[in-house]
Amino acid sequence: MLPSTIRLSPKLCHLHRTFTTLNPIPATFLRGGTSKGVFLNRAHLPEDQSQWGPIFLGIMGSPDTANGLQINGMGGGISSLSKICVVGSASTEQKAQGIDAEYTFVQVGIRDTTIDLSGNCGNLSSMIGVFAMDEGFCSRDPSALSGSTTTIRVHNTNTNKTIDTTFPVTFAGGGLQPKLDLPQTTMAGVPGKASQITLEFISPAGARTGKLLPTEKPLDSVNIHDQEIPVSLVDATNPTVFVTHADLCRVLRPLSLVDFSAPDTRELMESIRRAGAIKMGLDPDTQAQPKIAVLSPSCNPDHDINVHTFSMGVLHKAVPMTVGLCLGVAAKVEGTLAWELTKSMGLGKAEESEFIRIKHPSGIVEVGADFGADGEVLKAKVVRTGRRIMKGVVWW
Repeated sequence: MLPSTIRLSPKLCHLHRTFTTLNPIPATFLRGGTSKGVFLNRAHLPEDQSQWGPIFLGIMGSPDTANGLQINGMGGGISSLSKICVVGSASTEQKAQGIDAEYTFVQVGIRDTTIDLSGNCGNLSSMIGVFAMDEGFCSRDPSALSGSTTTIRVHNTNTNKTIDTTFPVTFAGGGLQPKLDLPQTTMAGVPGKASQITLEFISPAGARTGKLLPTEKPLDSVNIHDQEIPVSLVDATNPTVFVTHADLCRVLRPLSLVDFSAPDTRELMESIRRAGAIKMGLDPDTQAQPKIAVLSPSCNPDHDINVHTFSMGVLHKAVPMTVGLCLGVAAKVEGTLAWELTKSMGLGKAEESEFIRIKHPSGIVEVGADFGADGEVLKAKVVRTGRRIMKGVVWW
């Protein structure tokens, strides 16, 4: 099993190119939500996952130490464009449980050789079911279809969690195929309308740590530069460190707005993230997990809370979907920073089916969370769109 994070030297990468894996290798390039990624068939890769690194680095054009643009590969120079999904058929045991396909998400380093399997990508998860049907990993009987949508259940190996993806289908080529170009819904950060893809993360709590609240407390604190900073450490779909904008202002530059691009802000954010990772029992050197998100109260009736998220040390242009889902769960857990910020709007004790409207740098996204009577998180859900961009082969 591949460690959650590995780094390969350029020399080692060169030596490993002697593998018999096809070069070029069949690939599909897809947009899911506000991310794009290369989707690969698990059968086309070495069985030994430790051999995947050189292939993925070559596909993405990493490491690009000089410019960070990944100009020599499929990557786009930012974390949301440096992603790979490896998808395969469900095992016999999984099929008996109603699972249609299995996938592993890979975050590929941009300036370095990091191959990170420590978490999942919520945005690209929206296209796993589509890819699974396109590749023939699963199918649906048209005569058994009720309505115009189907649900594909997939298993994510990074978090050992199950996800349901529901999307429109149409009869073509002798069978049902995903239909992604219906003008059904819009998505902040993506132009135009497209088909609605509904994602439901089943029992999302404890994706990495085994607990919704890894420290068993909704509110913790970390000591940075001899100052105590309140944080909420929540693990739902992916672990996240939540901190408030007000506390950043207090530490950085009182009575002024936070400049998220400033070196001192980025340094403070990373220090808080690392301290939070240690409290959660995670490796602080794994930059992809946990992520860190800055929360501030709503100032407009069109949304319930504001968020700015750092991904791989850089301010995200929207919000990583697993962070958005984690925030949707946290807002309904009494005592968390998210709960406190939304409490004044009556959302802290919202009905289980109610969605939380999150404002991020590119717009607004609605996320929902269903809880059982015992407080267990039954599911986290969000609506995404996606698009097929390319299908062919890619050299590595």
